[in-house]
Amino acid sequence: MTYGPLTISGLDEIIDRFDAFLIDQFGVLRDGKGPYPHAADTLLRLKQAGKTIIILSNSGKRSAENDRRLAALGFDPKSWDWFLTSGEVAWRILEKESGQGTSGVARKCLLISRDGDTSPLDGLDLTRTDSGEDADFVLLAASEGDVHPLSFYETPLAPAAVRGVPCLCTNPDKIMLTKNGTAFGAGRIAELYEKLGGTVRWIGKPFPDIYATAREFLGDVSPERICCIGDSIEHDIAGAAGAGLKSLLVTTGILETASDAERQALFTEHGATPDFILPAFVWSEI
Repeated sequence: MTYGPLTISGLDEIIDRFDAFLIDQFGVLRDGKGPYPHAADTLLRLKQAGKTIIILSNSGKRSAENDRRLAALGFDPKSWDWFLTSGEVAWRILEKESGQGTSGVARKCLLISRDGDTSPLDGLDLTRTDSGEDADFVLLAASEGDVHPLSFYETPLAPAAVRGVPCLCTNPDKIMLTKNGTAFGAGRIAELYEKLGGTVRWIGKPFPDIYATAREFLGDVSPERICCIGDSIEHDIAGAAGAGLKSLLVTTGILETASDAERQALFTEHGATPDFILPAFVWSEI
């Protein structure tokens, strides 16, 4: 017999089942406008309960950048042990690859980011270019889907795709939360790159690299004692399932207006069902 997820009213109901939590940022702790009610207090109480907490985010920015941003929103930095982003994982991958081309000349990177952010490349031996004509690889770190249409990105990306230039997508989210609602995320730009003929390596949830990095940090904590909390079935819940971890879906974020039937259809589509469902990231029933 197949059982569906258990609906709970607060994290206090499952606190004794887990030693570590991998918690999504956008859609769980905050949206594009600011923190969700009770989120900062809930995160702190979770940490005070003796749990190891990793904020696991599909952000193209590095970890330290996100640490500062969440603290500026009123979250206590002592509430988490590590803020692990897909951007951080990608930066470490690029650092290991040394950033050098076969000729000994620094490789050229076409960076697609947000608000002029260059942190995904800072400290690496790479040269930034604005053109796909001479790029050695493409780094998709963020989207400005609330400013530009998807077609805006064809101009810089098409020449690189035609040349077979590899692309690294460090933010697989296809929908992002902004101050004005939802917009397409960097994942949609990566799909556009594939449509244009390019190849993409995906870093972040639901792909393995970010979970492997998190598990390395957690050490010998058994998979059954790790719970992933997120608002995306495609990224958070499917990612947890692929990594052999437990999961909890909050119904805030991108699925806030989805019906039970629509969520069930997504469970089937992505082959992943959460162990628990929680209306919002709260400690106990309000």
